[in-house]
Amino acid sequence: MSSPEEEFRQFVATRAASLHRSAYLLCGDWHLANDLVQEALAKTYRYWARVQRADSPDAYVRRILFNEANRHWRRHRNTVVSNRRDGAVTPDATDDVVRRDGLLQALLALPQRQRATVVLRYLEGFSERETATILQCGEGTVKSQTSRALASLKTHLEREESRL
Repeated sequence: MSSPEEEFRQFVATRAASLHRSAYLLCGDWHLANDLVQEALAKTYRYWARVQRADSPDAYVRRILFNEANRHWRRHRNTVVSNRRDGAVTPDATDDVVRRDGLLQALLALPQRQRATVVLRYLEGFSERETATILQCGEGTVKSQTSRALASLKTHLEREESRL
């Protein structure tokens, strides 16, 4: 039988990439995403026994991650944040990269809860029920937030396409 520390290490090894991807899609900044994941994993380790007993340890840890993201947004609510990259990364000129960047910008323009539902449902593959558990809301809220988010994404992307 492995020790709790070893079980935690295995958990992190198998899920860290997915957590980083989710955090990045929530905030659009790799440095902040790394900070959010580090904080979430530190809290996960602190409560590891409780996490292991949860019906879904993945959902438990993602809830911690989303709480950390919400904490950050509340602290920096009045800070003006640009969703545009600062030029440190020069995007490739291919259509795929342009579309991907446009999708990321549209995603970052969504309100927090809508962004979270899209990330969890479509980019991480969670069901409506699992998403509701992670976000601590009802399935109806997940459905309505997802519907609004998809409508906003469609409008944003159509506007961008018409500019090209």
